[in-house]
Amino acid sequence: MVWALLAVVVGWTVWHALPRSATEHARVAPMQATADATAVARGAYLARLGNCALCHTARGGVTYAGGRAIDTPFGAVFSSNITPDRQHGIGAWSPDDFWRALHWGESRDGHWLTPAFPYTNFTHITRGDADALYAYLMSLSPSSRANTPHSLSWPYNTQAALGVWRTLFFTPGNADGNMAATQPAASQELLRGAYLVQSLGHCSACHTERNALGAIDEDHALSGGMIPAQNWYAPSLRDTGQASVASWSEAEIVTLLQTGSSPRGNALGPMAEVVLHSTQYLSDADARAMVRYLKSLPAVAAHDAAPLVQTASVGTMVSLGASLYDRHCAECHGKQGQGIAKAYPALAGNHTITARHIHNLVQMVWRGGFAPATAANPRPFGMPPFQQVLNDKELAAVLTYVRTSWGNQAGPVSEFDINQLHRLQAHF
Repeated sequence: MVWALLAVVVGWTVWHALPRSATEHARVAPMQATADATAVARGAYLARLGNCALCHTARGGVTYAGGRAIDTPFGAVFSSNITPDRQHGIGAWSPDDFWRALHWGESRDGHWLTPAFPYTNFTHITRGDADALYAYLMSLSPSSRANTPHSLSWPYNTQAALGVWRTLFFTPGNADGNMAATQPAASQELLRGAYLVQSLGHCSACHTERNALGAIDEDHALSGGMIPAQNWYAPSLRDTGQASVASWSEAEIVTLLQTGSSPRGNALGPMAEVVLHSTQYLSDADARAMVRYLKSLPAVAAHDAAPLVQTASVGTMVSLGASLYDRHCAECHGKQGQGIAKAYPALAGNHTITARHIHNLVQMVWRGGFAPATAANPRPFGMPPFQQVLNDKELAAVLTYVRTSWGNQAGPVSEFDINQLHRLQAHF
């Protein structure tokens, strides 16, 4: 009886989530068969904004031929070939097929796509922009690279599970991409910014917390969240207490998006890839629109790190950290954490240093890294990795020192904290 009831519930849920192919899809007028050079050029720009090549290109592989592994807590998803190859790519797809993939998360053969493909954001892309993207992709050289099957664990690899997920967490957007419902009194510039952030930019895919089933918490969009399986924290874009652009000037944010570096900090980790492959190509008008939309969002309460509680053990850590900082860090970041303009960021008053989440700070010291090499900043300064130089105790000590010096008043980092992050990293 229980199994029969469960089957009925799942069956109803899946039926309820089925795409309305005969009704909803029919409302969208098909694209003209021939695409002109203007549409192709527009699509190329939009593909940059959507950062399509980053996910749909395996390391060392043909651009847009797919095969890049995207790790999730449920297993690995492999991006698909979206070149115009008729057998392995999307060469046999019509403009309507492509639109359904973006707007409904439905492939040409009718099966649902995994939400690792961010159709929950792309559903807001207008039909005109979808057609331009299609025109651009169809202009590429086809690649015969076969798609790699996903390696998701059960039941996440089933269409039934996707049907339940879609019923719970997916609502298709307006076919015309109209953002007026969320910005009722907004200017055209703010509407453009909202459109870019919420759709092509899919900023919420990283900068929002996800629940146990991988769905975005829409009630707290852009309020920060862990990037699944990457051990990087995408800071809130609305909280001045995190490493957030909320407290930056418009000019500083535009500079970061277009160059990867600004007086307030550099793009590192996943954000460096976003700047490298996407936002450095933003037009000035689109960059300003995105920034003004982000600055217009209601602020949320600041969540700085817990204040420092001085104990004898913390004092010992600070003392050890001071000597390590002087030996390894002061030459670039300054004796007083003041940094060097246009080269190494200041650590004094730096929200990344004092943030409650220490993941990014640990990652930067462990792995090092460079800001992205962009047209405006082709040879950025870098941070060397210290994973083979500092043990866990020493790393905790130097981080505690920088979080408690030069006016910084954040909580200490313990060796246990570092061990926990080691185990989290090893899990993925």
